[in-house]
Amino acid sequence: MNKLFFILLSLFALVSCSSDNDSSTSGDDYNRTDLLTNWADNLIIPRLTNYQTKVATLQASTTTFTTTPDQTSLDVLRTAWLEAYKAYQYVGSFNIGKAEEINFNAASNTYPTSATGITTNITNGGYNFALLSQYDKQGFPALDYMLNGLAVTDAEIIDFYVSNGNATAYKQYLTDLSNTLKSNIDLVVTDWNTSYRATYIASNGNAISSSVNKTINSFVKYYEKDIRLGKVGYPAGKFGISIFPEKVEAYYKNDVSKELLNESIIATKDFFNGKHFNSATVGVSLKSYLDYLNAVRDGQKLSDIINNQFATINSTNALLNDSFSNQVTTNNTAMLTSYDELHRLVINFKIDMMVAFNITVDYVDADGD
Repeated sequence: MNKLFFILLSLFALVSCSSDNDSSTSGDDYNRTDLLTNWADNLIIPRLTNYQTKVATLQASTTTFTTTPDQTSLDVLRTAWLEAYKAYQYVGSFNIGKAEEINFNAASNTYPTSATGITTNITNGGYNFALLSQYDKQGFPALDYMLNGLAVTDAEIIDFYVSNGNATAYKQYLTDLSNTLKSNIDLVVTDWNTSYRATYIASNGNAISSSVNKTINSFVKYYEKDIRLGKVGYPAGKFGISIFPEKVEAYYKNDVSKELLNESIIATKDFFNGKHFNSATVGVSLKSYLDYLNAVRDGQKLSDIINNQFATINSTNALLNDSFSNQVTTNNTAMLTSYDELHRLVINFKIDMMVAFNITVDYVDADGD
């Protein structure tokens, strides 16, 4: 009897160890190694590298502007800022590895930015962008304020960097903003190109800490919180009694919030379908995984339902104003309609898809939806 007990105990321990091993295969026999390899080599690393290139251009344009602040260099810097901002929409969902460690997303795109806090930083100096309290004083939203929000006219904005009594500090702050974006993405790309890629692909099991589970959770969370809620829900006052036109993305530029939303939807759809970055090639993906599992809802393939919903979202978003500040002020109903269509995809992702994959949501949903 005791011998049988110890045999069973040993088997239980063996099973327990196997279930916690990220290198184990998935319970549904899907080849997660191929999936992770396609994600790493054809979507994640190429997107991150593209973003890194755009940020390097932003950094160089910042140097040119701070050396010679004039209309030409300001225009070039604004273009570089927007191009890098659009590239960011393709990498925000990969909050794993080094990106998670350094709070990459929060440091890059916390908005609304604190104009008062930025002014205080410039006046007092000694700021530390690594602090949680500094996230709303850096990144793309802070650059938006520094390039578009300091004054009404371009000439007045340029004067902050030329004739203002604190012009040197304004130049330094602008430089620090672009340098921090560059140093952060350099850390992330270097990590992927050295040890993290192999670690990521090797973690091909179904434990909560496995790469597939963490990637899908990061992907769904980003879509739900940063795209659906951040870009649309909060400005439209979805969970309040009033609208918030000042809470839109790129508030001071004020005519690219729709463009940034559209880029993020393209990025989301391409990742779902496994479309290689800057290529027509399609590899193994969330879509092919769902099809492998024969995931259906109401007699229809779940992957088709999701892709059809992307089409509906694009049609609804096409009706929005380029400026979401203007949109929520003049016709918030259209904004709320877009939110509702975006939310339907949250249900498809978070309930239907993640259940099909037997993946547990690892983040807290606190917005009451």
